[in-house]
Amino acid sequence: MVRIRQLGMIVVIIGLYMGDPTQSILCGDEGMWLFNNPPKKHLKEKYNFDATKEWLEHVQKSSVRFNSGGSGSFVSPDGLVMTNHHVGADDLQKLSNEKKNYLRDGFHAKTLAEEIPCKALELNVLLSIKNVTDQVNQAVPKNLSGKDAFAARQKIISEIESSVADEKNSIRADVVTLYAGGEYHLYTFKKYTDIRLVFAPEQQIAFYGGDPDNFEYPRFDLDMCFFRVYENGKPAKIEHYLKWSANGSKEDELAFVSGHPGRTNRQNTIAELEYLRDIGYPYLLQRLNRYEVLLGSWSERSEENRRRARELMFGVQNSRKARVGGLAGLLDPTIMARKIKEETQLLEFIKNNDKPEIKELGSAFDVVKKAEKRRAELIKDYTMLEAGSAFFSAHFNYARALLRASEELPKPNGERLREFSNARLPSLKQQLFSDEPIYDDFETLKLADGLSLFATQRGANDPMIQKILNGKSPRDRAFELISKSKMKDPEFRKKLFEGGKKAVDEANDPMIELARLVDADSRKLRQEMESEVEEPKRQAYAQLAKARYALYGSSTYPDATFTLRLAFGQVKGYTEDGQKVPAFTTMSGLYQRSKEHQDKPPFDLPPRFVACKDKLDLTTPFNFVCTADIIGGNSGSPVINKNAEVVGLIFDGNIQSLVLDFIYDDVQARALSVDSRAILEALRKVYEANDIADELTGKKRIAPQN
Repeated sequence: MVRIRQLGMIVVIIGLYMGDPTQSILCGDEGMWLFNNPPKKHLKEKYNFDATKEWLEHVQKSSVRFNSGGSGSFVSPDGLVMTNHHVGADDLQKLSNEKKNYLRDGFHAKTLAEEIPCKALELNVLLSIKNVTDQVNQAVPKNLSGKDAFAARQKIISEIESSVADEKNSIRADVVTLYAGGEYHLYTFKKYTDIRLVFAPEQQIAFYGGDPDNFEYPRFDLDMCFFRVYENGKPAKIEHYLKWSANGSKEDELAFVSGHPGRTNRQNTIAELEYLRDIGYPYLLQRLNRYEVLLGSWSERSEENRRRARELMFGVQNSRKARVGGLAGLLDPTIMARKIKEETQLLEFIKNNDKPEIKELGSAFDVVKKAEKRRAELIKDYTMLEAGSAFFSAHFNYARALLRASEELPKPNGERLREFSNARLPSLKQQLFSDEPIYDDFETLKLADGLSLFATQRGANDPMIQKILNGKSPRDRAFELISKSKMKDPEFRKKLFEGGKKAVDEANDPMIELARLVDADSRKLRQEMESEVEEPKRQAYAQLAKARYALYGSSTYPDATFTLRLAFGQVKGYTEDGQKVPAFTTMSGLYQRSKEHQDKPPFDLPPRFVACKDKLDLTTPFNFVCTADIIGGNSGSPVINKNAEVVGLIFDGNIQSLVLDFIYDDVQARALSVDSRAILEALRKVYEANDIADELTGKKRIAPQN
């Protein structure tokens, strides 16, 4: 679901030139644009649309980022937030238990009193953007070692963030790296932590067609979910929110997507793409395939096992399919040839430039190549230890966070690991003290598999493996660690955090001792990755950003970084295998799809939809596609028209869009959305949720008026 993957027919126009630096190098409606650098000229010339300062501010402040990794938007003045069911799935699962399975069965709070508080969910709304590139770069003198440069950069970033962050007033501050180190922007957010579940349909209709239909089109998914933000115990009063379109969208209409694309690799050098192709993606796919088998087998043992593993299983399957598609793109010689051509053109521009300050930038390619070689040497141990794949357990994650907090917090703010800086502490504590459910049997399963994977990778006789296993099998060691640890108790975790180093050292918890056992090696790997891979690449990409700017001017956009971006395109179908694929599906198509598969899973209809068929207007548009440039992280983004009215809800990309991680295409690649008309039709006629439909359409206010 919107973790974009594989390829179709790729047509990319790269306009190399040595003349006008403002000439566009972009293809069609390409771009995940910063809100402080939108493509105003293009929108005006092609669509006669003025992206005014007021319009941009309104859309920006109506958009919401989920800390769980998705997007959303305010859709009422009373704090109602719309996103995807699969973005809210983690929270639905945390709120469920053996008796109430909200992820599977759905949920509807008919009154404010019935809205359920979420666990450790944080929503962010972008208030302002400030370019702090000069401030960051001036704090990092030239000729520093990679280690010292990284430390100096982190110190100034922590200082900038802490000077703005304000826990009392719920202000979060993040310095965001753009253009891979070419620029640094300070993003200031309004943070909401009192979030309550309002409505979700059954997962079966939200993810209709299941894994077979994931990344496919035509589709029939009601992938929606609604939350509400509260302040001081009451629904928040929201100034900027998106109104609902009465008419939805139509073919060829201009549509905008405001959301938080997670990561793209379009400006990567060939050396980095080759690393991903030959090492990074294959290694990740090995682990994802392993997890999928593990979770699938465990889920088949009982319905309760299935419930506990369901959201993680979805994430694993989704990531696996996305990476298969991404790898296919990197293995496509046509795509790699185009990327090589782009890089060659940039290198030739640098070499042939008369300015010495441009000529010297060419060495950046060799720096990246060297860094990627080092990453290949570090990645397996780094993944096991610092990324935590060897210790696949919430217990371990909590234990290491507590251990490191006890060591990091006494340090000056600018010298801490970034996640323990003053600006990030409130979010860290919210996660650390969450009372979300943790199941010992599930944690034992995951940890045993992680320990087995690490032992297989290192070898059973490796000294570290022997220390970790302590004379036991991975399964027995995992059971011992989980059963004797108190890490699942939030009060215990809070006591240790507040007690500092003394309390942690005296905790006598086996999971903390495991974290302590591997922490020196883990920190060393992190320091090597930061100073020998990340920092050299950051400096090299900053040089390449200067070269691209000299060549192309400001007509480009940075790779995605899970920061708010504006994309746009037309509602438009496409042709595949000689067949016309329409821009819209309808509700009648849902019932036809079920009939074709004899209503068997995963194409079976929820009972509500069977019972309500005669009530529905089956001509209602259900899902639609557009050419907007999206990627994973855009899940839950609103699709809006020129009037900033909701016409849809992004939930996926088609199979041809998976190549968008590396290169843009609008021949067949499409963004998939739930149509706004289907949302209202289902709310009113299937779920009898007129309260939510009326709130969306402005017919109902629930919060006290001023």
